[in-house]
Amino acid sequence: MTASSGPSLPRARYRFAEFTVSPSTRLLLKGDVEVPLIPRYFDLLVLLIERRAEVVTRDEIFDQVWSDVIVSDGALTQAVRILRRSLGDRAKDPRFIRTVSRHGYRFVYEELTTEASPDNGELLTSALETLRNAAAPENDEEETRLRDAAETVLRSSPPEDLSRFGSVARAMLREARWDLPDTRPAPLVRAPGPFTAVRILLGLRVRGAFRLIRKRWLGAVAGGVVSGALGGFLGAIVLRFGPGSLATAGVFIALPVVGAVVGGLGASGVGGGLAWAEALVRSSRSQALIILGGVFGGLVGGLTHFAGRYTVEGIFGRDLSPVGGGFEGLVLGAAVGVGYAIATPMRGGGMATPRGKERGRVALFAGITCALAGVALAWTGHHLGAMSLDLMAETFPGSQVSLDPLAQLLGETTPGTWTRCVISGFEGALFGFGVVFGLTRRPAR
Repeated sequence: MTASSGPSLPRARYRFAEFTVSPSTRLLLKGDVEVPLIPRYFDLLVLLIERRAEVVTRDEIFDQVWSDVIVSDGALTQAVRILRRSLGDRAKDPRFIRTVSRHGYRFVYEELTTEASPDNGELLTSALETLRNAAAPENDEEETRLRDAAETVLRSSPPEDLSRFGSVARAMLREARWDLPDTRPAPLVRAPGPFTAVRILLGLRVRGAFRLIRKRWLGAVAGGVVSGALGGFLGAIVLRFGPGSLATAGVFIALPVVGAVVGGLGASGVGGGLAWAEALVRSSRSQALIILGGVFGGLVGGLTHFAGRYTVEGIFGRDLSPVGGGFEGLVLGAAVGVGYAIATPMRGGGMATPRGKERGRVALFAGITCALAGVALAWTGHHLGAMSLDLMAETFPGSQVSLDPLAQLLGETTPGTWTRCVISGFEGALFGFGVVFGLTRRPAR
């Protein structure tokens, strides 16, 4: 959605074959009968019609129709399949929508006419009536219909007192105004039903946030798992073949598994914080990324430390209080948020979706800031994953996880400040890169 400070011009209405497409009223008609379409599928059809003189690439479609979410190639394939079914079209002998192999799609029906849509007055009257009779939406289609009506009212600035609308309408007007900041105010806490309006608005935002963050969060966790496993494997190589090593080949299984678990847990907190920050906060996105990345990272780190420490102490009677936990998670999470925010400046908030080399650059930037945080933590005596594991190994005689071989490669007999800083910086870099690279993942198309 784009902001507008005044009434919007009505868009053209298109007629082809037995169909009519009205972008202003968001209707696809076959004759006089409405053909129901999911909102994004309708947006795709309008995009193809408006760009009918050219092939619309898959990337352009994702940017225009699915700009606020990350979906797989299958979502577009399914959308085109449903459109063709609704239009009575066939992929092998297309009448309306042609697939251009490895490129995109094109609307190919030539006998298309354009005519004026209903004027703003008609649209506003319809939108006001929709809001007056609004009930709490039960599905995405109803929510989209109410949002469209709310946006029309806000853009048109009618003389009516919006505070006199029902609680559902006021909640939807306030939610729509989030995307239209330059329009008239949308009062929320007014009679009737002020608490109901607040509850509905919170529900709208939480549902929207969940839709936005689910795949982002899962991607971040996957990135943390992979980066942790990679770090564990590289560590296993050093411990197995480094000078004075006593480790067996079993470290090639144990350390990647431990690294994947630790990385995944840390990423579940930090990635969740970053995803929630992007989904919920508009005006202060950078600050939200730093704060929520740190808070969620610290929370998960603290819970993990608590569970691990007291489990080991309860079973083996060993004190593991120096092992890293909540504070380290907070610092690393905030550091990832700093790098991600600086690398993806976005006015007005939203979710960054860098691609290709740009995505790698953003992840690298987050890795650098997280590496600096890891070095600072090590310098001040705090322990991240590898050093915590080394500390645990010292409490259990016969362990093969001693970091002495790595320390000797770095010029120290046993792990000192230099070794701790190098290891923690490397861990931080891998973790920050993995979390952000996974967070910004857009499935292959």
